[in-house]
Amino acid sequence: MTDQSLPKGFRAAGVIAGIKKSGKADIAIIASDTDCIAAAVFTTNKMKAAPVLRGIEQVGSGQPIRAVLINAGCANACTGRQGLQNANKTAQLTARALKAKPAEVFVMSTGVIGVQLPMEKVTAGVPLAVAALHADGLADAAAAIMTTDTVPKTARVEREGWSVSGTAKGSGMIHPNMATMLSVIVTDAQVSAAVLQAALKNASKRSFNRISVDGDTSTNDTLLVLANGASGVKPTAAEFQAALEDVCISLAQQVARDGEGATKFITIEVTGAKTERMAENVGRTIAKSPLVKTAFYGEDANWGRITCAAGYSGEDVVPEKMSLWFGGAPQVKGKKNTGQVHVFAKGMPTRYSEAAATNAMKPHDIFIRLDLGLGEASATVWTCDFSHEYVTINGKYRT
Repeated sequence: MTDQSLPKGFRAAGVIAGIKKSGKADIAIIASDTDCIAAAVFTTNKMKAAPVLRGIEQVGSGQPIRAVLINAGCANACTGRQGLQNANKTAQLTARALKAKPAEVFVMSTGVIGVQLPMEKVTAGVPLAVAALHADGLADAAAAIMTTDTVPKTARVEREGWSVSGTAKGSGMIHPNMATMLSVIVTDAQVSAAVLQAALKNASKRSFNRISVDGDTSTNDTLLVLANGASGVKPTAAEFQAALEDVCISLAQQVARDGEGATKFITIEVTGAKTERMAENVGRTIAKSPLVKTAFYGEDANWGRITCAAGYSGEDVVPEKMSLWFGGAPQVKGKKNTGQVHVFAKGMPTRYSEAAATNAMKPHDIFIRLDLGLGEASATVWTCDFSHEYVTINGKYRT
């Protein structure tokens, strides 16, 4: 799933422009040899960054896209009219180097809020990025968009004659609607604009909108999908939806695994809900609870914090019908789930082994299941723990 190959007709690169204080690569580009149909979802934060405002208008116009230029180290958020001018200038510089139109270039930014883009560095870096474009450049692009990420994130699925590949960045300021997260996914499948947007909406709902690191929704969150049709293969809407969802879930899980300071990756499965939305809301509430997340860090099987979070989720849960398990693995219908510790049922703790429950908290990957006992719907949410390192990283983010 982490194969870094690109679909037909796409190239990518990542270069050093001097925007990041670390001196590491900080400008990435992903480009297609031909025009692409585009679909996107954006942050719901009212404080939208300049590239987000530009991107919303761009995708809304139905304009074909040829390339995406991403800078890291500066979010270009809360930067006023100058920020919009800099976003447009970045697109113009990229278009000139690609011999394309500025309207065909999508831009993204990530980094510190309230700082203007260092345009002299962007101006020098863009031509370098375009010159470095190559078919195996996804890994370089993935590394260039990192901020507090510790590892680059890529994913790919192959189908008969076509494929979907993508990269994402995100480690902190991650929460549903979207989750500071940027992602670009590309495909050589032939799909219509309507199919692409519908597939993206559904895939993001079950992936990036089901992760939480710290409960913060960024100013810059953007998920863009480009389809150039270069394979000549036209999958069904369902086939494309499934492939896109696989890539999105892989990238979303990689973001949650790489949460700032994280020592645990946690899968929360909520079953027995009246609706999928109910299950998702309960799962999200548990995932963003600081008390739950610190308990996981301390390897404390404090089931009370989980049931408490479910109780204030805003959903009509019934304590006497709820059951909670630690450990095991995601439920497979018709199969007995071994390794689970049943810690809560009928509004009370069970006669479980405290040692077994604590042992279930020891692995890096932890699974918990909460059954609401109210219906047949379910949803899965992914999160990580809160460690001392999270406070260290964010207490000194600008320094």
